[in-house]
Amino acid sequence: MTATTPDAAVLLSVDEMYRADRAAADAGVPSLELMEAAGTAIAREIRRRWRPRPVAVLCGPGNNGGDGFVVARLLAARGWPVRVGLLGARDRLKGDAAVNAGRWQGRVAPLDEGLLDGDPLVVDALFGAGLARAPEGAPAAMIEAINRRGLDCVAVDVPSGVHGDTGAVLELAPHCRVTVTFFRAKPGHWLFPGRELCGDLVVADIGIPPTVLLDIAPATSLNRPALWAERFPWPQPAGNKYDRGHAVVDGGAVMTGAARLAAIAARRIGAGLVTITAPPEAVAIYAGEHPGTIVMPAADDDAFADYVADPRRNAVLLGPGAGVGPGLRTRVLAALGMGKACVLDADGLTAFRDDPGALHAALHERAVLTPHEGEFSRVFDSAGDKLARCRAAATRSGAVVLLKGADTVIAAPDGRAAINAEAPPELATAGTGDVLSGMILGLLAQAMPAWDAACAATWLHGRIAGAHGPGLVAEDLPAGIAGALAMLKSEARAPLPAGGATAR
Repeated sequence: MTATTPDAAVLLSVDEMYRADRAAADAGVPSLELMEAAGTAIAREIRRRWRPRPVAVLCGPGNNGGDGFVVARLLAARGWPVRVGLLGARDRLKGDAAVNAGRWQGRVAPLDEGLLDGDPLVVDALFGAGLARAPEGAPAAMIEAINRRGLDCVAVDVPSGVHGDTGAVLELAPHCRVTVTFFRAKPGHWLFPGRELCGDLVVADIGIPPTVLLDIAPATSLNRPALWAERFPWPQPAGNKYDRGHAVVDGGAVMTGAARLAAIAARRIGAGLVTITAPPEAVAIYAGEHPGTIVMPAADDDAFADYVADPRRNAVLLGPGAGVGPGLRTRVLAALGMGKACVLDADGLTAFRDDPGALHAALHERAVLTPHEGEFSRVFDSAGDKLARCRAAATRSGAVVLLKGADTVIAAPDGRAAINAEAPPELATAGTGDVLSGMILGLLAQAMPAWDAACAATWLHGRIAGAHGPGLVAEDLPAGIAGALAMLKSEARAPLPAGGATAR
């Protein structure tokens, strides 16, 4: 999906979407008009993608089913052969769904697998995003048949069985070619495993005034430049390297590649100076490449603390390749205690697995934690869905938490959260996380706020990997930063087109 206005990146929970519907009605937009607009958007998307063919519209007993009846009527009016199946009795429908069922002049059959004979295009209008339990009975049988037969399927709002808030699949859901949702997308459209079942996502404008977002005040977004581009630390005409910060990477004695990848990434993204502090026995390795990176021997934890204490050294990365031990814990607590902007990754988190409370007590709003799921579970409660867990961890710790994965979530202590959708599978290779940590470090050194820095680096990281494609290794990523920054700067200067969001 491509955000084209700042609020197009907003994601609404199921409850927030209900509030948006009610607010639209309070503003004078009849709910029946919203249903007609929703069905029209679905029918339009179907006609855009396919030539006329048999269609089976599967309607549930609620408003999703009402949308399905609108789709059936509009496609039939254009000559598409349409059959409708309904869960429950037609005369038990209520409200707008009952009105649109009455407008459908064709036959309404019970849900039965025979509706799927003849390889129809299926419209899944069974259940909405707030479904709380697994589909069962006839709906479950229909979903299983859709998947078994490999039928083309279009989901209304979400694939039935996918929870709109979490992306969780409630035992089963159809694999859809396209999902059409309304006004704003939901977190479940972008979180796995639900994201994998949505197919292409289309967000349709159905007439809900964007002003309803003012009262709802949503705190979840899709990670897009509109969230942070205004605060990106571009070099200033009269600036110098000292204005752009001095980042420090704590280098380990054995796995030296991690710190080197992070350091070059921090430099590429704009930090004015970058130092690797290293055990004396590893200095020659660190000094053997990238002459623009400063290498400073640090014989012990006190030497590290003395070097970092200089106020000009304003951002520190600890953990990549460092090795778990009491010394690392000491260095982490020292840097945090000095109030430095800090990125903690890998061993920098695992070092506190036996006493996560000590880490939580030391963290502050200028710290960014970048765990994968395993590291997250060592220092935070891992119960619940990904978005809720990450948000709770940020609130509890007072730091920005970036929970990595194909659907990376970035959460701030104030409740804001963003879901990143830019990460291609090629990023699943050693060292790419070290590059990401270095990119965040470089932006922190330039005084970009922590949540913005985490979001910006994550988006750029994924965009670079996507542009590279197959064969990506971690060393390719820093070389791609310059091109990604040029693209970002060019797009930031371009006027925003009118509209909301388009298909991804």
